[in-house]
Amino acid sequence: MEAQSATTDGADPLDGDARLEPFFGPAWPAVKGFHDLLIDQGELRGLVGPREFSRLWERHLLNSAAVVPFLPTEGRIIDLGSGAGLPGVVVAAMVPTAEVVLLEPMERRTDWLSEVAETLRLDNVVVRRGRAQDEHGNLVGDAVTVRAVAALDKLYRWAIPLLGQGGTLVALKGSKAEDEIEAAKHVGRKLGAGVASVVDAPTIEGVEVTRVVRVVREAVPGVR
Repeated sequence: MEAQSATTDGADPLDGDARLEPFFGPAWPAVKGFHDLLIDQGELRGLVGPREFSRLWERHLLNSAAVVPFLPTEGRIIDLGSGAGLPGVVVAAMVPTAEVVLLEPMERRTDWLSEVAETLRLDNVVVRRGRAQDEHGNLVGDAVTVRAVAALDKLYRWAIPLLGQGGTLVALKGSKAEDEIEAAKHVGRKLGAGVASVVDAPTIEGVEVTRVVRVVREAVPGVR
């Protein structure tokens, strides 16, 4: 089956798709609620461009859900540069047994994220305003998620210091993932990262497969 494509009238071809609810399972009410909030407020608040509404499910919500199989079900997950809440809000809905920290430097976005967490009753969400580099030494997670923030060589410098030993960086990436891994390997090694891998993460049939980069922090320099 070919990948779904946006319709010419701006409608999302996955709206009303019967496969969505069973895919998201118990998280469905919260994910659907998040979708509706983005439709209602996303453009008004500068979170979602007008062209994105026709592909909100595929490019944003299902894309975010693709990271979940690679995350721990307990402990702390940090969503770096959470923005509109992608993937962090979706992760929080799908992994209710983990604390999910939505780390975002912009006040208007943290205001939005707090409203979303309250409206959707996501009790496992902590909204934190700040930049990753300012949180080094203060905030430590078992996993860090990130989407569309920076190339891996820069991302490693921000994200890996937020991980404890054995923690995993799970980054949503595209077709240049392998090139980014190669360019970032020396930086990663200095920060205690192991060898990164690229994993194809399917969601529902007909939707483009998401590419996920995974790297474990095997050691924390200076800590024995």
